[in-house]
Amino acid sequence: MKTKPIPALIMLTAGFVACIAGIAGHMETVKFTQMLLIVLVTFYILGCIVKIILDKNFPEMKKEETTDGEEAVTEEEDGGETEKQEVDEQE
Repeated sequence: MKTKPIPALIMLTAGFVACIAGIAGHMETVKFTQMLLIVLVTFYILGCIVKIILDKNFPEMKKEETTDGEEAVTEEEDGGETEKQEVDEQE
């Protein structure tokens, strides 16, 4: 799962909503700028927290590609079976 853009999307969505609210409420420029800065920073931090939670709960299955185009199975996927097979082959 690609989670890299999640903090930016959450931040920009919250900023858009804050802009609409500021325009509709006829806010002064200085107050609007302060409010927008606080909203953007707060929601960026919340987006980073969401990204971390998603990364921990939905780990990716990593596959390494070899030079000839075949996919090699990492130790995480096969539970250490590859390492055991290599030891048996060497004996």
